[in-house]
Amino acid sequence: MLVDGSAIVHRAYHAMPPFTTSSGVPTGAVHGFFSMFLKLIHELKPAHIVVAFDRPKPTFRQELYVGYQAQRPKMESDLSEQYQAIIDILRKAKIQEFAVDGYEADDIIGTLSEKAKDMGNIVYIVTGDRDMLQLVNHKTKVLMPVKGISEVKVFDEGEVLTKYNVEPREIVDLKALTGDPSDNYPGVSGIGPKTAATLVRHYGNVDNIYKHLDEIAIKNKALAQKLIDGAESAQIGKTLAKIVTDVPFVCDFADCLTSKIDIGEFKKALESYEFKTLPRRVDEIFNQKQEIKKENQMKLL
Repeated sequence: MLVDGSAIVHRAYHAMPPFTTSSGVPTGAVHGFFSMFLKLIHELKPAHIVVAFDRPKPTFRQELYVGYQAQRPKMESDLSEQYQAIIDILRKAKIQEFAVDGYEADDIIGTLSEKAKDMGNIVYIVTGDRDMLQLVNHKTKVLMPVKGISEVKVFDEGEVLTKYNVEPREIVDLKALTGDPSDNYPGVSGIGPKTAATLVRHYGNVDNIYKHLDEIAIKNKALAQKLIDGAESAQIGKTLAKIVTDVPFVCDFADCLTSKIDIGEFKKALESYEFKTLPRRVDEIFNQKQEIKKENQMKLL
């Protein structure tokens, strides 16, 4: 289970009431994040868990395109405080978390998902970011919250095709043409999702679309002109949309085993924020996992 910590923390912050401790420390996002986190552990029973975060330093995308995510407001102080609290709890619980300067959480997850897939693992990516759908394949699924943080939708290859009319690997080319308002890059002016999907499905990718401009012009001169005018935007968009799958950092999956989570410290860290239900959930989930493990061992004997 690979968790896009940055995306899920933001979602939890906006979905949850503004809880605080008795001394006024904000905890709504912390509660929401770990509520969803524990629910998914209970449902998926993953052998390995990693949480990835963005870093505040500029990424290669911001250096490439000055407007990238430029419209996003500065993180609120109470969210920033909770962001760090979540990282501290994960560290105390010995749950592996990573952030790499110059890259986004997406890229860390892209790198780990490829490594996990190549090792034969089934991979579940937990995120609110639709860019991640490009990582979906026969071994990798994306779990995306659709109602606050209580309900998730599973995107496999079939679901991506049904929703966007392109294969997961073609999501990058789709976004190159349509742009992405949430990341603040434009795409090709005048081309919407339906036209973009038709072009991508017919020609395979952006590069091949531009190789067939003459053919497109014969059928639709206005469309060809839009593509010509937006050629630079399409190329930049593709680079911005493409998730990196070879981020230079070291992650040993042996350190990410769910069985290595320090349950006692996890509970203590949650209790320090005056949570009552979450520490009990930790007990229920991990004691249940221990019981299942014992049962399996007894069956083997």
